[in-house]
Amino acid sequence: MRLPPAIIGHTEEVLREILRFTGPADGTLSRYFREHPRLGGRERGVIAEAIYGLLRNKSVYTSFAECGTGPAMRRLTLLGLADAVGLESLGGLSEEETAWLDRVMQIDRSHLPLNMKSNLPSWLWDKLSISFGEEQALALAESLNTPAPLDLRVNSIKGNRETVVAQLAEAPIIAEPTPYSATGLRVKKKPSLQNLPLFKDGTIEVQDEGSQLLAQLVGARRGEMVADFCAGAGGKTLALGAIMRNTGRLYAFDISEKRLAKLKPRLARSGLSNVHPVVIAHEKDAKIKRLAAKLDRVLVDAPCSGLGTLRRNPDVKWRQTAEGVAELNVKQASILASAARMVKPGGRLVYATCSILDEENEGIVQAFLAQHPDFTLIPASAVLAEQKVELEMGDYLKLYPHLHQTDGFFAAIMERKKA
Repeated sequence: MRLPPAIIGHTEEVLREILRFTGPADGTLSRYFREHPRLGGRERGVIAEAIYGLLRNKSVYTSFAECGTGPAMRRLTLLGLADAVGLESLGGLSEEETAWLDRVMQIDRSHLPLNMKSNLPSWLWDKLSISFGEEQALALAESLNTPAPLDLRVNSIKGNRETVVAQLAEAPIIAEPTPYSATGLRVKKKPSLQNLPLFKDGTIEVQDEGSQLLAQLVGARRGEMVADFCAGAGGKTLALGAIMRNTGRLYAFDISEKRLAKLKPRLARSGLSNVHPVVIAHEKDAKIKRLAAKLDRVLVDAPCSGLGTLRRNPDVKWRQTAEGVAELNVKQASILASAARMVKPGGRLVYATCSILDEENEGIVQAFLAQHPDFTLIPASAVLAEQKVELEMGDYLKLYPHLHQTDGFFAAIMERKKA
C-alpha cells in the first residue's frame, strides 16, 4: 500500500528541525506530532522510523545524498523513507527520483570506508578504534546503530517472572527471560504497554537489562539506608526499592524537580513506600552534608555523554562533542566525590554511566581512588558472583550491545574502609 505523498513533506519538515541538533530528537518528534493531530498512527510510525533510520545512518546517507538532483534535504528524506518502508511504498516521486533511489539503494555498503560504515562522528570513531581496535569498534558501532529490543523489569513486590510471562502471553505479547537479570524480560517486537493491567498496577516497568544489573550491583539489603544520587525519572530507584523489599530508607536525589516529578506516578504504581524523592540544588547541597557517613549504599548514576544509549537515542552521537565530554568529566568527578561523603565505613559506593568512553568511566574512578585512599575497588566479578549473575567481568562492569545485547553501561564498585 502506497503512502500519501504528503508524508514526504512532513518527514522533510521535521527532519530539517531535528538536524539543527538543538534538542533531543524524540522531544522534537513528539511536539511535531502534537502540532499535526491529523497524522494517523501509521503515518507517525513511518515518519519516526525514517527519522531514526536517518540519524543512525547519517554519514552514509549524507554521502549518498550528495549525488542526484533537487534539494539535498529532500534526497535525505527519500533515503530515510525508502529504507523504512521500501521504495515501492513511496508515492509522489518523479521518474528521475525513482531511478536515483533505486540505484542508490542497491549500493553494497560493505565496501564503504570504515569510518563511514561506522556512522559515527569522526572524533568518536577515532576514540573507539583506538580503545577497541578497528574490527571490534566497527562491531560495536554497528550494534549501536541497530534499534534496541524492549526490556521489562518485573516488580518483585507485585509479581514473579514466570507468572508475568504467562499473563503477557494472553495479551498476546511474547516475552522471554533476559540472560543476566533475574527480574528481566525481553519482549518480541514493540507492543504498546500503557493500557496493560500489568503496567497500570506497577507489576512491570520498562527498563534495559543493563540498567537492572546496575541496581543489583549496589547490593542493597532489607532495612538499609540507601541513596540513588542522580535518580532522574527513577528507573534504578524503583529497582533498588524492590530489592530492599520495601524496607529501610531509599533517597532519590536529583537537581531536576521536573525529572523527579516523572518518578511520582511510577512510584505510586510500584507499591513502594520506602522511597523518598529529594530535590537538591547541587551535589554539595546541605541535605547531602546532613547524611555524611550515614548511608550503607550509594549509587551514582552520573550524568554522562549517553553514548551507550545510541540504539534508542541515535541523535546523541551528533549532538555530543569531545569538548562536551571534557566538561562532563569535571562534573562527574565532583559528583562522585560529594556522593562518597555519604557512605559510612564499610559501606558501598557504585559509580555508573551509560557511556562507552574510558575518560567517563575508568578515568574518573581511578582519579577518585587516587584522591580517596579510604575507598577501595571491589572487582565487579566478585560482586556479580555474590549476586549470582553469570557474567564474566574483570574489575569493572562493562556492557556492550554487540556482546551482551544491552545498552552500553559501565560500573565500578567501591567500599569505604572500616575505621
